[in-house]
Amino acid sequence: MKNSSGQGAKKPVAGIIEVTRKGTGYMAWPDDSTKEDIEVFPEKLNGALNGDQVEVELLSLFPRPRGRVIKIVERAKTEFVATIRGGVAIPADGRFNQPVVLKTKPEEGSKVLIKLLSFDGKVAKGEVLEVIGKAGEHRVEMNAIVMEHGFKTSFPAEVEAEAEAIEKNHASIIAEEIPKRADLRHLTTMTIDPVSAKDFDDALSVRTLPNNEFEVGVHIADATFFCRPGTAIDDEAIKRGTSVYLVDATIPMLPHALSGNVCSLVANEDRLAFSALFKMNANGVVLERTFTKSVINSNKRFSYEEAQKVLDTQDGPYLQELNTMRMLATAMRKRRADDGAVDFGDNEVEFELDSNGVPLKVTRKVRIDTNWLIEEFMLLCNREVSEYVSKLAEKVPEAGMVFLYRIHDEPKADRIDELGTFVRAIGYEFNKKKGKYTAKDIQHLLKQIEGKPEATLIRTATLRSMAKAIYSTKNIGHFGLSFKYYTQFTSPIRRYPDMLAHRILESHLNGKPITRREYIDLEKRCLLASEQEAKATTADRDSIKYKLVEYMTGKVGQTFDAVISGVTDWGLYVEDKASSAEGLVRVRTIGDDFYNYSAKEYALVGQKTQKKYALGDSVRVKLVAADLSVRQLDFELV
Repeated sequence: MKNSSGQGAKKPVAGIIEVTRKGTGYMAWPDDSTKEDIEVFPEKLNGALNGDQVEVELLSLFPRPRGRVIKIVERAKTEFVATIRGGVAIPADGRFNQPVVLKTKPEEGSKVLIKLLSFDGKVAKGEVLEVIGKAGEHRVEMNAIVMEHGFKTSFPAEVEAEAEAIEKNHASIIAEEIPKRADLRHLTTMTIDPVSAKDFDDALSVRTLPNNEFEVGVHIADATFFCRPGTAIDDEAIKRGTSVYLVDATIPMLPHALSGNVCSLVANEDRLAFSALFKMNANGVVLERTFTKSVINSNKRFSYEEAQKVLDTQDGPYLQELNTMRMLATAMRKRRADDGAVDFGDNEVEFELDSNGVPLKVTRKVRIDTNWLIEEFMLLCNREVSEYVSKLAEKVPEAGMVFLYRIHDEPKADRIDELGTFVRAIGYEFNKKKGKYTAKDIQHLLKQIEGKPEATLIRTATLRSMAKAIYSTKNIGHFGLSFKYYTQFTSPIRRYPDMLAHRILESHLNGKPITRREYIDLEKRCLLASEQEAKATTADRDSIKYKLVEYMTGKVGQTFDAVISGVTDWGLYVEDKASSAEGLVRVRTIGDDFYNYSAKEYALVGQKTQKKYALGDSVRVKLVAADLSVRQLDFELV
């Protein structure tokens, strides 16, 4: 690094600061990613919080760049969930470890949503926007998690009013629309969803044609017909970007009158849809495709388990249609695997809760055939829509037509190399070809670990080494799926990008494609949608983590079979094999030796005995503490 102690050293550096849970800030240089981040000690943050846009004055460059915040340009967030303790608000965000003084005094022990009015690094002042409820109560804690990540649990009055007016006039709206659309109510159509599903984005139809060919219909709820630009409903949907899924509830993107009724493809009701009809051969190859606005009437609402039972027993409603769907989905899935698509499987858990929301039982979800059957047809539709619009745009590049893609970049070299070092250290083959890893190499690794005790751990590590899938107007393909073209079209009730894809496709079908000039803000919307998706995913994980810790609070003192899921110099992270609950074994509690952290071996190694505790090892542990307020479990080795 050059010493810019002359003119450049005193010029403030602008950027976004990241604050750790220990309170230290780090800011990347805006113009040089090779430089070491600027470190800002807690006492020099001057009120800056994680994610804020700030200006930093450099104090020194050696031994590393250090500085102090001289200006907060823009707060990343001003609303925080907090718990009232001792008359002040204690923020739930562990990186804002400062009590907030309030104008009013809510009840002790209550959870509140506060607005930060001022914070100079010494005193934080705020006001209460909403009292969420009593800390520790199930619904209160779940709503608090949603609010913590910037989502609202209710809709503004004008949004609800618009939705209720649509719901009231729904029958006449459909009657008026039917003559303008393809009438597909004669097709045998069904939805297959989780048993707890409240909204139905997609329905499938299939019929056999001559010459061993088939017509598959993927019918998607026409949410954009009811969610029009310029309405309060659309403005709110843009802000939310996505529905949020918690352990036992959904915070919808659209108000319930739309998400659970008007837009939803409920059985035995006429519904407006955007249909994709595919003529296919028995190998699942698309021969022809048609996209059209339609009206459908679903014949049957299956849960995944109900449809699976029909397939397993070869007895029940719509057996022929389900068999045909499975045959076509199997062929498509095999071809995707041959092309190098990576299947990470599932590592989800499901909870059995009592009437108060207290977890009684936790089990790992098992993916059944009907799960991936539906997934294949959704992937098919998303890919075909994307390819159709992209090829139209490629024919007339001067028109400047735009589209919204779901892209997934290749893994960064350092992340995938680190994964390679890890899996080889625990005995698996994972080698580069021609200096890089391909999707097929990852696929091969995941096949090696099937059925092994460390399979979940390695799948998680592999997933973490991947780039994040995001939305963009610039297409680079989808690495994980091995698709050249991909978008998201099949869930417009719960994802705003899908609605954008609907609008763009409709504009092409109407002969009036949206141009770059008309949709100048599309890239911004892609960025916002990607950010909102990441927040919703974190909220979902936080709700699961909260419930896992709550489930374990009654099991302090019990022993569990676990796997070492992480190794650091301060201890071992272990995951209970049965429930997936994760906690920490602190290194100071391993009393038979002094243990050193060996980064190369992903292990703690005993100084005298050379005894090793390595990533992926099975261990027996005892739960010694469960702290629900910070969602943390402490274990000791048995």
